[in-house]
Amino acid sequence: MSQLEIKNLHVSIGDKEIVKGLSLTIKGGEVHAIMGPNGTGKSTLSKAIAGHPDYTITSGEVLLDGVSILEKEADERARAGIFLAFQYPSEIPGVSIANFLRAALQARLADGEEIDASGYYKRLYAKMDLLKIDRKFTSRAVNDGFSGGEKKRCEILQMAMLEPKFALMDETDSGLDIDALRIVADGVNTMRSPNLGVLLITHYQRLLDYIVPDYVHVMYDGRIVKSGDKNLAHELEAKGYDWIKKELATAQA
Repeated sequence: MSQLEIKNLHVSIGDKEIVKGLSLTIKGGEVHAIMGPNGTGKSTLSKAIAGHPDYTITSGEVLLDGVSILEKEADERARAGIFLAFQYPSEIPGVSIANFLRAALQARLADGEEIDASGYYKRLYAKMDLLKIDRKFTSRAVNDGFSGGEKKRCEILQMAMLEPKFALMDETDSGLDIDALRIVADGVNTMRSPNLGVLLITHYQRLLDYIVPDYVHVMYDGRIVKSGDKNLAHELEAKGYDWIKKELATAQA
């Protein structure tokens, strides 16, 4: 079983520290949800782990199966088993989803190896059938003119094909109506297994009605300040975050 360990992580953008000593361990098969107000460092955390160049890790460790990934470039982290689903996926006009996914899988092979075309399409269609995605979908250009739900569905298909060890899902519910939310949640739930750990970043409890987490964490001022089970998300939905702030103020007094 794989394990992703985040140890006393500090992350900055320019001269501003955003993540301020965060520690978290995710094991294969677990779904961890991180909630918190805007500006607390949730998206920064996911992008820093994935290797986004705008984010500087100033101290701490990120270990994948006991091995540090901090010296690896973003593509090397991806090949090692880290997948980042973006809040706002980019459009790639002129590149079909089928060709994009084939190139992504080809990049993981050793020099001189080539993907077997028939085997690739057999696997692609099997994943699409599993996720209930129309096969015509892959002839479209990546995210070009897509609705919010279609963009997220495209990312779920990417995740299914790449089979990462850990998926970092940055506000996957952003911009989705209730039907699209269910489609995306069904896709994630279909892929839940001991081989996949998920870090799910969200503002709202509604996503967690469909993707039920094993653990819920509250992030505030760059740190995890409270953890619990799915019931913590319901408490946050009912009471907001002010009570968390008051608890912290009382503890610091």
